[in-house]
Amino acid sequence: MENKEIMEVIRKFDFQGELQECIPYGSGHINDTFRLAFCFEGRNKRYILQRMNKNIFLNPEELMDNVSGVTAWLRKKILADGGDVERETLNLVNTRDGRPFYKDSCGEYWRAYLFIEDATSFDQVENDDDFYQSAVAFGHFQRLLSDYPAATLHETIKDFHNTADRLRKFKEAIKNDVCGRAAEVKPEIQFVLEREKLAHILCDLQKNGEIPLRVTHNDTKLNNILIDNKTGKAICVIDLDTVMPGLSVNDFGDSIRFGASTAAEDEKDLSKVFFDMHLYELYVKGFIEGCGGALTEIEKDMLPVGAMVMTFECGMRFLTDYLEGDHYFKIHREGHNLDRCRTQFKLVKDMEEKLQQMKDIVKKYR
Repeated sequence: MENKEIMEVIRKFDFQGELQECIPYGSGHINDTFRLAFCFEGRNKRYILQRMNKNIFLNPEELMDNVSGVTAWLRKKILADGGDVERETLNLVNTRDGRPFYKDSCGEYWRAYLFIEDATSFDQVENDDDFYQSAVAFGHFQRLLSDYPAATLHETIKDFHNTADRLRKFKEAIKNDVCGRAAEVKPEIQFVLEREKLAHILCDLQKNGEIPLRVTHNDTKLNNILIDNKTGKAICVIDLDTVMPGLSVNDFGDSIRFGASTAAEDEKDLSKVFFDMHLYELYVKGFIEGCGGALTEIEKDMLPVGAMVMTFECGMRFLTDYLEGDHYFKIHREGHNLDRCRTQFKLVKDMEEKLQQMKDIVKKYR
């Protein structure tokens, strides 16, 4: 990226002080991220500057409308709780004309945040407490936003967790069989078709008004939590690009799908893939604690189902992509999406066998 281009952008934001440093930052693969350092009143003040990937997020202005609304709401709630608003939520830095983003001369969209000091995000669970802390943080995120008018948010990615619609697309992929792969994955196809009802459970409950529409994060992995370097406690939920209307149990379920497996998402040896009940219990405890009474009784009842549905949905998406020629998920070897699909289905089967235990654990902490 040309220095002239990025300096054009930096000058448009309401940063305080004199620029000292601009360096690439983080390990994200979607947006281009930079950390800026300014000298202001004799001390360093740091910011994050990001160029949003408009090939992934087709409506950056709607996305930023969501982020602006949610972060303003979080600030209000954190202040009311006596918290530290500069560390417990993302804080947008507006442009000099008061907008939450800048569209440059090349049509690229940029945004800026205050940099949260003395905190770290982790790509992998290093100990049990990390996973527990992520659960508390995502639960707390639900509590703070429990009365936010979720329906006013834009749908950043349409039908992202509409499992019934994912099933419809899966059936289309079987019917079209554009790569001639359906015959070789008959057991996996049958696995999905035998569980059609599972794809409709949560969608039907929401449609019938039995579980509420919530503000959901939709990427509830450990690396989207900042952990305080001194206390080891989770302090802030980050990466709000996929914040939109959804179901709390889906956010819970996606964390469990990813975090409570004994193996990597693309493990070929399925004998290594199991659903870890210890990690599940840690997350249930932390999530319910973080929610602080914000969940309805039916939402609590559906937490185990949410874990199963999100794992099933993800496996179905991997299998759909395999049938369609691997055009959505990046692959690094032949059959990569098929391996991913099989790990998810192995977890679903294990969850089915442990479902009563999963329900009992929720009862223990509700």
